[in-house]
Amino acid sequence: MSKTYHYNRENATRAAGTTTLKDAIGQLLKAYQLQTRFNETYLEAFWGRMMGPTIASRTNRLYVRDRKLYIEIASAPLRNELVNAKQKLIQLVNKDMGTDVIDDVIFI
Repeated sequence: MSKTYHYNRENATRAAGTTTLKDAIGQLLKAYQLQTRFNETYLEAFWGRMMGPTIASRTNRLYVRDRKLYIEIASAPLRNELVNAKQKLIQLVNKDMGTDVIDDVIFI
């Protein structure tokens, strides 16, 4: 008679002294002081998901340097809207990221 083993995720337990992959990567990024650059790259990669297709499709260029988000917007009316809502934009991005990634937004 052979035994059948079923993996049940709800009942799975982690052995003492082990850590999740997410935590391990976080510790690695922190140890090598890469967390800030990772957050900046993530923001650049997921701008469209954060802001939606309308803003993303009108964004020509986007990058983060020294905690400043640089954005080039193709539409003048949209750019004016974003300039007027600059603080809200900073709060929205930082909230979505789960940490303070940017302190300022510069429109180029």
